[in-house]
Amino acid sequence: MNSSDQYRRQIMNDLAQGNVENLDEAPAQEYENFDDFAQRSSQDERRQLFGRSLHPDRIPPSQMEPELQKAISQIKPNERDDVAKAFFKHLSKRGLNDRQLEQQLGLSTHNPNRMSADDVSKLAAFAYHNHPDIFQEVMAEQPGIIKFLSNPLVAAVLGIAAAKWLGSQRK
Repeated sequence: MNSSDQYRRQIMNDLAQGNVENLDEAPAQEYENFDDFAQRSSQDERRQLFGRSLHPDRIPPSQMEPELQKAISQIKPNERDDVAKAFFKHLSKRGLNDRQLEQQLGLSTHNPNRMSADDVSKLAAFAYHNHPDIFQEVMAEQPGIIKFLSNPLVAAVLGIAAAKWLGSQRK
């Protein structure tokens, strides 16, 4: 395991355990691991945590895009379908239909159930660049992708956000 993976795992474990600077206050809800956090936390909690962190101003697209591609290739096909459906749903509310996106982004299909990991990565990168709020919303709805992000900068930003979020939950 390389140091990036170890660092990411430590950040996610710290998040799951609620480790923050203010240990003298009552502990926030503790989670066994990131999967437990993803399953038991509310979408609002995840939206608050990921909201400010997963933005092109915080993490440059040049670092986020390869991470997204790698992460999306590692999630299960049914989860990938759900991510694609969520992106299409939110983007359609902005007037971008699935056929337009298929042509604009060079996707192999507009059917979320038949999209490759590369197609979903293109869709995610498009949302990250052009509609960060939609990207953040989809990550809150489909947090499974987050555990596969391994870039130290991404993990550090999420770790800082987690510490702030968990700290605010204790007040």
